[in-house]
Amino acid sequence: MLPDLAAIEAAAAVVYRALPPTPQFAWPLLDEKLGLRAWIKHENHLPVGAFKVRGGLVYMEALQRRLPGLKGVIAATRGNHGQSIAFAAGRLGIPVTIVVPEGNSREKNAAMRALGATLIEQGEDFFACRLHALDLAERQGLHMVPSYHNDLVAGVATGYLELLRAQPGIEVLFVPIGQGSGICAALAARDALGLATRIVGVVSAHAPAYLHSYQAGRCLEAPVSTVLADGLACRAPDPASLKAMLGKLEAIVAVTDDEVARAMRLYFRTTHNLAEGAGAAALAAALQLRGRLPAGCTIGLPLTGANVDASLFARVLEGP
Repeated sequence: MLPDLAAIEAAAAVVYRALPPTPQFAWPLLDEKLGLRAWIKHENHLPVGAFKVRGGLVYMEALQRRLPGLKGVIAATRGNHGQSIAFAAGRLGIPVTIVVPEGNSREKNAAMRALGATLIEQGEDFFACRLHALDLAERQGLHMVPSYHNDLVAGVATGYLELLRAQPGIEVLFVPIGQGSGICAALAARDALGLATRIVGVVSAHAPAYLHSYQAGRCLEAPVSTVLADGLACRAPDPASLKAMLGKLEAIVAVTDDEVARAMRLYFRTTHNLAEGAGAAALAAALQLRGRLPAGCTIGLPLTGANVDASLFARVLEGP
């Protein structure tokens, strides 16, 4: 069951002790390119540059109450989840170990180390590094922080509650899908407010596990080859998150790396905001579907993160 309004508001009290609400802006040049009104939720303005810190704060505070005297925590991540847990654990004085895939973003790795995490590179993808993290958790007596949990969802839902309370007229909300906390948080906030907002999930066309699983109604694995949208690089869905979203989405849309790159450039050129690949995925989907949206439609686009390596972003900006 997804968090209700009381649970989300309780999570907000935790979140706001550490950070302020983020703004939602409509940008005229971007609206002109889309041909409709778009409200951008600027989660890229959060202290670690991504939305996941909300969930990390709520999860770690609840964990400290459940497990006093905790030896330490460990998490598997491509970056933003790890920064979130490192930020939250650091505030509580809890040691944290983060496992990332080999060849992970150097700048995300540096950010996690700067937040006090012990960083380990292991495995060819997220799935493999997660297995290594689980093994280390058992051998070293660490608590394994999951990628999906109701406390994480409640924390992330505070951002969607901010957006939908500020702009209840949003008709379609596009939300990227990594391991499911973001999309489930959007569903929770919409349902908590009793709104009719249609929610469209967004996956990478080069990591379509959630798309295929949603269509089949059961968890299916799919290969991952995205270079740009590492936050969407999911090989296997989380069963709990898939169950929570089944039958509740308007659709799931797949966007290519080329479409994501175009969206990253468009964000920078029309708003001067930096978006990582996963952070620009919602805009990429809106650009793909704009001809099928009703004239005058108002949409919501979470800019979920800004953590992209400078060298990669430079190559993206050189595109058409």
